[in-house]
Parts: sequence; C-alpha cells; structure tokens
Amino acid sequence: MTKLIFRGTGDAMGVPRVYCECPVCEEARTTLVNKRYRSSLQIVDEIAGKIFIDCGPDWAKQMEAALTRNVDAILITHAHFDHIGGLVEWADACRWLGKKGIAYSPTEVTAEILARFPWLPGHIEFRPFDAPITIGNWHVRSWRVNHGKNGYSYAFRFDHKESGVAWAYCSDSIGLSEHEQEPLYGLDMLIFGTSFYEEPFAYDTRSVYDVTEALALIQKWKPRTTYFTHMSHDIDLSHSYPLPDGVSFAYTGLELEV
Repeated sequence: MTKLIFRGTGDAMGVPRVYCECPVCEEARTTLVNKRYRSSLQIVDEIAGKIFIDCGPDWAKQMEAALTRNVDAILITHAHFDHIGGLVEWADACRWLGKKGIAYSPTEVTAEILARFPWLPGHIEFRPFDAPITIGNWHVRSWRVNHGKNGYSYAFRFDHKESGVAWAYCSDSIGLSEHEQEPLYGLDMLIFGTSFYEEPFAYDTRSVYDVTEALALIQKWKPRTTYFTHMSHDIDLSHSYPLPDGVSFAYTGLELEV
C-alpha cells in the first residue's frame, strides 16, 4: 500500500501572506481552513519508506506536523526557493542523525541547487533523475514542463508495476505543449498546480495554470480523479466552487491511498 499525504498546498508565498489582510488570509490566521504551507507531498510506501516531493522553506514545520524526524528520500521538481528552501535544514538534520540523505533531481536542477548551496553534498547524496527510477513497486519518470515566466519545472509520473495504477504530480506549469501533456493522459489520479481560480493577470506574466484552464485540460486528459494544489490566497476552501465530479481542492493533511 502507498499513502499520499499533502503536507503543503500553497504557492510560492504560502497562505496567509505576511503583508495581506484579505478575507482568505485573515481566515487562515484564525480558523486555519485556508492555512497553506508551500507545496509538498509525502509518500509513505511499505517498501520505499517515507519520501517527500520537494523540500520548501516550510519543510521543518511539515515534518513536525508529520510527527517524523527524517525522510528516506526527496524528489525535487525544480530549484525555485519555495521548492528547495528546506534543503539546508534537511542537510543539518542528516548531519545530526548521522545519516546521508538521498535526493533525486534532474541534472540541470541539481546544478542550480549546488550553485547556491555547494556544501549540501556533504550530507545529501544527489542522484540523477533524468531516466526513470524505481520507488518501491512504482516506476517513476520525470519530464520537463513549461513554467511560464519562471522558466521550467519537472513533473513526475508514477506507474505501479503490478496493478497498472498510474498517477502524476505536476505542481508548476502553464502553456504545456502536446509533448509535455502526453504523460498526463488517462491517469487514475492527477495532482495539479492551480494558483488562482481565474487569474486576472496578463498570460505572458504568469507561471501556473488557473482552475478554469485546468478544468478544460482535465476534460481532455480524462484522469479518474484530480486534486488541485499550489494554491494562492485567491482560493477560499470555505467557498463552494463549481467543480465537476472527481475534482477537488487538496488541503493540508489530506491523505489518499493509491
């Protein structure tokens, strides 16, 4: 059995934003429905152990929420701070625990990380994730996706070797080409990043799909279930949105079995 736990579902700034007094941020400070750490997913697998996707600046708080002191590996989608800002803390944890961490990231992502934090290999072993890898009974592939004005990111697809179940994690993308969309067809589950419900800013200034755009793509890709993550303070989880069957907003602590 493999369990997925959403440890963070927020965008680069998280929710609440420190400067903001909008209704969503104010609610997030009180009843906490909309409180969102930066996006991260924990994978708990009977064979592979505890895996995280991304290690942002909220990683330590996410680990406290998970009631765990270490992870077996981390998969890294790209080198933006909201996805790698916790690597320094993880390296320090590995040092004190006397255990070297294992990080899987595409070669160009690793190069960007080490250009900023060249000391990390002393406590974290960076393994290339350009070719498919195996995690437990999952065959996992990565591929490069367009991240709009922010450059690029990587998405991950997991295919179970025995059951044939397939799911994918694509947190940061926009304007995907047909080639980039190909691994997202026919999934049992899709975890997809959507920052706004309907983003008002000029398309060429953006870096992530909004919900309305994602819903149109889902009609094309036809996943059985979809969970939206990487949400800004535009998304209010106390509000009812017109989402089709099988599509939901993720929230902190949501657990799924695949």
